[in-house]
Amino acid sequence: MARVAYVDGHYPDLPAAVVAVEDRGLQFADSVYEVIALVAGKLVDLDQHLVRLARSRSGLGLPAPMNDAGLRVVLREVVRRNRLRDGLLYLQVTRGQAPRNHLFPAEPRASLMVTLRSWTPFPNSLASGVAVVFGDDLRWQRCDLKTTGLLPNVLAKQRAQEAGAFECWMVKDGVVTEGTSSNAWIVRDGSVHTHPLSHDVLGGITREVLLELAAANGIQVLEQPFRPTDVGSAEEAFLTSTSSFVVPVVSIDGNEIGDGIPGPVTCRLRELYRDHVYGPAG
Repeated sequence: MARVAYVDGHYPDLPAAVVAVEDRGLQFADSVYEVIALVAGKLVDLDQHLVRLARSRSGLGLPAPMNDAGLRVVLREVVRRNRLRDGLLYLQVTRGQAPRNHLFPAEPRASLMVTLRSWTPFPNSLASGVAVVFGDDLRWQRCDLKTTGLLPNVLAKQRAQEAGAFECWMVKDGVVTEGTSSNAWIVRDGSVHTHPLSHDVLGGITREVLLELAAANGIQVLEQPFRPTDVGSAEEAFLTSTSSFVVPVVSIDGNEIGDGIPGPVTCRLRELYRDHVYGPAG
């Protein structure tokens, strides 16, 4: 069955889905996006994703392509037409098309595009942990906005893959900020640490929910910066994102973290998030 997309009022098959060559999202990365997990037919944490989308739009002064209710209808229709139970839904809002000019168009008309692809949540291949490398954080100064200006992330992720790693944790002014597409966490002395929200990190939705789950289950989380040397001496480490939820990190730059296997705090948080997605087992 052909995948179905959404582009500005139409639901074309994916190969026929096109955008204008003068769309500002294409020419300037003048656009924002969200990735939302579809699990068992449900868009996970949809409300939080739409709140963040609105915040990112506001940060760029982007108009809304439609109201919130209309957007939810479009997303549900894309899910229905693709007949998937598990997948990753991608939506992007651009400032629309206009003759190329650095200045905003006088009367911008936002463009919306949505795609959905098949995906397996909580794959066994990630349960045993992944390798991470460090890299310089070369991104702009508003990483809290989820824009499509991702070239530094892409280059860092590619370097990580070429080094045999799953992710790159970026370092700025001697502090670990986040991964190229994930938030970074360590466990030291039984407490969980992650970078506080700032312009240097994206407020991940999985991060937001995991903080709530940790608090509700008596797991202490300290939102404070940590350094690469702190990672090396950590008992555990893990990363979070919409596309992988909670993933143990068992080595950094080729050096084992803790015992080199997923630790008990990480496994507990992974279990709590799985219950959040599916409901408690049994």
